[in-house]
Order: sequence, then structure tokens, then C-alpha cells
Amino acid sequence: MEVREFIRKEVEDWEDEEVGRARFKAFSGQRSDWEPTYRFWNHLLLSIARHFHLLIISPSQVKNNWFNRNGLTPLCLDQVLLEMYNEGEIVRCSDLMDPRSGRMSLLLRKFSNLMLRPTPSLQTLLQDRLILTPLLKDKAVEVVKLLSESHWTSSCIVTMKKFHDICGGPEEASAVLSHLSETGKARYLSIHKKDLVEGIKVSLSSAPVSNISSLDCDVLHLVWTTERLQQQLDVIDRRCEISRKTALAFLHSGNKKVALRHARELKLANESREKCATFLNRVEEVLSVIANAESTKKVSEAIQIGAKAMKENKISVEEVEFCLQELEEGIESQKQVDKALESTPPYTDVEDEDIDEEFKKLELEVGSGNLQVPISQTGVDSTSGEVEALESPESLSDALSNLKLSDNSTRELASKSPTLAMRQNKLKNLVLEAT
Repeated sequence: MEVREFIRKEVEDWEDEEVGRARFKAFSGQRSDWEPTYRFWNHLLLSIARHFHLLIISPSQVKNNWFNRNGLTPLCLDQVLLEMYNEGEIVRCSDLMDPRSGRMSLLLRKFSNLMLRPTPSLQTLLQDRLILTPLLKDKAVEVVKLLSESHWTSSCIVTMKKFHDICGGPEEASAVLSHLSETGKARYLSIHKKDLVEGIKVSLSSAPVSNISSLDCDVLHLVWTTERLQQQLDVIDRRCEISRKTALAFLHSGNKKVALRHARELKLANESREKCATFLNRVEEVLSVIANAESTKKVSEAIQIGAKAMKENKISVEEVEFCLQELEEGIESQKQVDKALESTPPYTDVEDEDIDEEFKKLELEVGSGNLQVPISQTGVDSTSGEVEALESPESLSDALSNLKLSDNSTRELASKSPTLAMRQNKLKNLVLEAT
């Protein structure tokens, strides 16, 4: 019912009989004739799966439950699923590669799927459970992200049970593991102690996951041990809580003998809990030491690579330190410049308004015939510091002819003071208009 409610909200004309009849018809003719209808069902199917976090779907459930409208089911849905399979948006659960079969078997299976990927019959496709490839890729990215939040190394090892919990179930975990193994982001490993212990090694960086080593198997055993100890702690905590409540109940009822017996059980459970917690802390310390050693090893390898590069390029340590110091000084200078620019008040708009007001006053003066033109000494070959008042058009023309602004001086004026240069250009135009 929730899916049907979502469809009604997603598709506004879902209850329209005429539109629904056209959508529910079987495909016929060329692909261009039914392409829009196919895209509609494709988009709706993926939208429903994303909204309800469904990685794997059943064709019969989709057809008979999701899209059942007043007893009618889409006749074209079978063809939609087949087209999605051919385009790689759907894979069958039976098509998944089993990471337990070994690396060579995985490579052969992958090669055969790429070169000779058979198209199953429609009946075979509808009888299998189907995995939506776009959602599978999103789920794989989400799983790696969750593991990265709890591990700070470049790779991590988790038990199969933990991987199932993260993925949401064994079927989803199998699909995600198959995808990560195909892309080189994960490897399956197992150890045989008293019981079979299965685990996954996942790369948390952009690099592919490394090969399984004996240290990885030891880490898997330690991780499995921590999970078992944590489960024991949870059981002991529940026993302690039950013993405490029972002892208090019998004590309140006046039955001290039974209350004393439950108090002894509580004490024994607390002692057992302390031993289990101590052992768990020791195992976690060992895992922490291994993780630190792995990080130290990577740092050491990076230092060796750097030293080798310095030796090959004949660069001394002093030169490297000098370059780093210059780089730090440059960064610091840039920060100071950015800080100064951020603290500078935005005065440009106010200055432009002042200039506009000044030019309006000048225009009024020109219109009245009383214009006084102050010209800066920059770029002018006259010896006087200012131009006296010009009262007639002839005197304005003479003053203009005496202005000998060269291209170089104009450029110099504009580079030194753009505002002043703009003022002089406008004053020059005013003088020309007045003449």
C-alpha cells in the first residue's frame, strides 16, 4: 500500500483511465514508437526502489503488487525489464560472481560475461530475483563510506556477519561484495580455526585492495574475537540486570534468602564481566598496535621514496628546507594580502556618486558660461600650476590648444590615477562642447 501511495504522489495522472490504458499496453512497432513509455516505466521503477531502499526486486511483486491498478497490470512491464537487462541496468542474482571461488575463476567469469554475455529468455528472467545496477553502485559507495568513518587506515578487515549488518542482509551483502570484487575494491578471506571464520578486506582509498596476507588472516581472527567478546559482554549485562531486579524484588517482599542467592549470582556475573572486558581491551590494544604499525610503515616508505628522489635529482636537504621556507613565506604573504583586501571598505560606489555630482555642477557652469577648469600638472607641459578662469569661447579654444597630452603621458596618468584621468577626459570633452 505504501508503494501505491508513493506512485500516486509521483505520477499525478496515475488514475487517469485514458492515459493509463496507453501506458499499460504492450509494446509494438519500432523502438521509437514505445521509447517514451519505456522511459516512463524505467524512471518510475528506479524512483520506487530508491525511495524504499530496495536493491533487489522480484518481477512478480513489481507486476502484481506495485503496478496493479484496479486489477489491471502493465502488459509492457515484462519487455521493460528485458530492455533494462539488455542495457545493463538490471542483473540477475544468478549472474553474480562468487568471490569465494578464487581470483582466477573471477577473471574467467568476468571475461566470459564481457565477451559472451547471453541474453536470457523472458521467462527465465522473470523467474529470477533482479538487482538494480544503479542502486547497487550507490550502495557499494555507501558501504565504503560507512567503513571509512570507523577506520582511519587505507584498508580494513571486517567479518562477514558485520558486512551483512552494514549491507542490510545476506542477499544484499552478496550483491555488494560481488560488485566490489569486480571493481577491485574488496577481497574475500577465510580462516579455519575451530569454526570457519569469513571476512572481507575492503580498500578505503582510491587504490585497489592489496592481496591477502597472513597478517590479514590474523587481523580477521582478532576482529572476530572482539565481536564474540562483545556479544558475551552484552549477555552478561543482561544477566546482571535480571539478577539485580530479581534480588531487589525478593528483598522488598521479605524473602532475604532468595534475594541473597540472586545477589551472589550478580556478584559472579560482575566478576565474569570484568574478566571479559579486560580480555576485550587487550585484543583491541593489539589491533591498535597493528594499525599504528601499518601507518608507520607507509610513512617510512614515503620517506624512503623521498630520499631516493632527492638522491637521483642531486638535491640536498638544505635546498629542500630553503624551498619549503620560501613556500611558507609566500603562503603567509598571500594570506596577509587577502586579509587586507577583505578589510578594505567598499568606497568605490560612493566615489563614483561624488564624481557624478561634480560633473553635473560643471555642466551647469558650462551652461551658465562661467567654467573654471582646474587641470593637474601631470602630463601638461605648462609651467603654471592651474588654468585660470576662461570667460569666452576664444579663451577656451586657446587653452585647449595649449594642452599637449601625449599618448604616453595619458597612459601614465591613467595608470597612476584612473579617477583623475577620467575627470580630465570628461573636462576636455566639456571644453570642446563649450567651444
